Amino acid sequence: MNEEQKTIESTELENQTQSEEAPSTSEINPTPELAQAEASVENPVENPTEAASSEEQPTEEFDWEEFETGLKKFTSEKKAEITTLYEKTIGKIEEHDVVKGKIVAKTEREVIVDIGGKSEGVISLNEFRYNPDLKVGDEVEVMIDRREDKNGQLVLSHRKARALKAWDRVNEAYNNDEVVQGFIKCKTRGGMIVDIFGIEAFLPGSQIDVRPIKDYDAYVEKTMDFKIVKINHEFKNVVVSHKALIEADLEEQKREIISKLEKGQVLEGVVKNITSYGVFIDLGGIDGLIHITDLSWSRINHPSEVVEMDQKLNVVILDFDEAKTRIQLGLKQLTPHPWDSLDPNLKPGDRVKGKVVVLADYGAFVEIIPGVEGLIHVSEMSWSNHLRSAQDFVKIGDEVEAVILTLDREERKMSLGMKQLTPDPWADIETKYPVGSIHEGQVRNFTNFGVFVELEEGIDGLVHISDLSWTRKIKHPSDFTHIGAKLKVVVLEIDKENRRLSLGHKQVTENPWDVYETLLEEGSVLSARITEMVEGGANAIIENIGLEAFVPKRHMAKADGTHLKIDEVADFKVIEFNKDQRRIVLSHTDLVKAAEAEANEKAAKSTKDAVKRIQSKVEKTTLGDLEVLSQLKADLEKKEDK
Repeated sequence: MNEEQKTIESTELENQTQSEEAPSTSEINPTPELAQAEASVENPVENPTEAASSEEQPTEEFDWEEFETGLKKFTSEKKAEITTLYEKTIGKIEEHDVVKGKIVAKTEREVIVDIGGKSEGVISLNEFRYNPDLKVGDEVEVMIDRREDKNGQLVLSHRKARALKAWDRVNEAYNNDEVVQGFIKCKTRGGMIVDIFGIEAFLPGSQIDVRPIKDYDAYVEKTMDFKIVKINHEFKNVVVSHKALIEADLEEQKREIISKLEKGQVLEGVVKNITSYGVFIDLGGIDGLIHITDLSWSRINHPSEVVEMDQKLNVVILDFDEAKTRIQLGLKQLTPHPWDSLDPNLKPGDRVKGKVVVLADYGAFVEIIPGVEGLIHVSEMSWSNHLRSAQDFVKIGDEVEAVILTLDREERKMSLGMKQLTPDPWADIETKYPVGSIHEGQVRNFTNFGVFVELEEGIDGLVHISDLSWTRKIKHPSDFTHIGAKLKVVVLEIDKENRRLSLGHKQVTENPWDVYETLLEEGSVLSARITEMVEGGANAIIENIGLEAFVPKRHMAKADGTHLKIDEVADFKVIEFNKDQRRIVLSHTDLVKAAEAEANEKAAKSTKDAVKRIQSKVEKTTLGDLEVLSQLKADLEKKEDK
């Protein structure tokens, strides 16, 4: 039987004895006076004088409880006397007092604590969960819950003692910036609940460690050191941090480590974190960053292509900031530069093969050997002057062949070309596309001043806006054609040196103005339709030939005084025709005025003719009319006689 079991059995036997008989002198270690008083009470018959005197006193009522228990009841005076003697021996103990006790025994479920009383107290081991190192002989604070229960047992509480003084201790630790121990009871939303001096404090998830924590369960029921970082006195809330302690230690380690660093120094580290822009390396208390561009001489898309988590590797210190404790590391610098191993015989004009590793609108980077890249600009991908995106020619991962255009080993730069692998179409441009020859091309692009037409891959020409139509006045090429349309053109001019080709579309047909010159001479009258109003007048289309002409505003007046409107058809007089400038000016008002003048002239002539006729009649009929009148008078008189 071990010591703990013996102690528990002795305690249980003592409690049982207290409930069955009066406490013996050996159990309470009485003083000599107390022993003498008890002896006189328990053996009253040993003194004949006291026995004789007791028989003379009046007979008291028989006490069955005293008879059954075998315990002699004391008078109140005697109880007070015995209590005084007890208190002198074991000290005065008041309920709810907080005292210090000594652990005398510990089991798997309970702790026995001696506070110097008549008996020990039993406390559940759960109240000491925050202290896994608790052992026999340790002193702990307890609160006297009850001096004795129904079995005479002393009832103690360590939890209540801690809670009673906890708030004062928490404030003291916070004000003094002390490190406190806490027991992590459970996890909660966003963190953990920690027992600090008996008070439940909150430990945010971000304050558990300097690294992000994914598994909170691994910390439950652990005892750790904490720093109180925030107290809400109104709601009695406490926030603690374990990370703050780690950071303080790390900061000190960082200063010590960084003070010993030198540029070019090679250290061993462990991959701590991988991001899209680089890798963080733990150098043993301080972190350094390897930027993605310093991981490999070859171009990579993500650092995970080179390293993995918790991998040990050697790194070189490129730079560091002692004030900000920042360290810039490199990995590729530990290996020779690939340009140093490039074939020394390579020169401009040589052909090379490689893989497209990066693609941009302006070109593609081709890896010739690991770590050595050359740029193929989009203008070097095709002989065409029509610029397109590099994606139209190659894609990531393509194996391509190219010609070295420039090679700078000192600057470690190389430019490549793909179009140089095919014949230059401009080499025999005069033979293939002589001036005056007619061809069909595709409209590739517009500008405000013309249209770019591609005759073949690499051969583009410009059709100026003035060379699109003989008859139409075009404001923008999109009004005449569209991208992708087929267009017949005539080669007007070739500039081989500058790779420029001047084309014309209207020249495919004869110049109609040679014919119009005879049809539209000044003074001729024709029918036209008003198409739009413009500044100073209106534009009109000559309906039978489709030519556009201009009608000044003062020449738009009609006979009734109003002006011509859009889509109104009328007769016009050509008042100006310029073949070179392709300008036709019409007038409707001139026709109106001419018609009025002609009408007036006809009216005047008609009046004059009428006057002449009247005058002639007067001269011829003057004498004859008299004879007629005489005869008419005679006839009237005859009728009156009858």
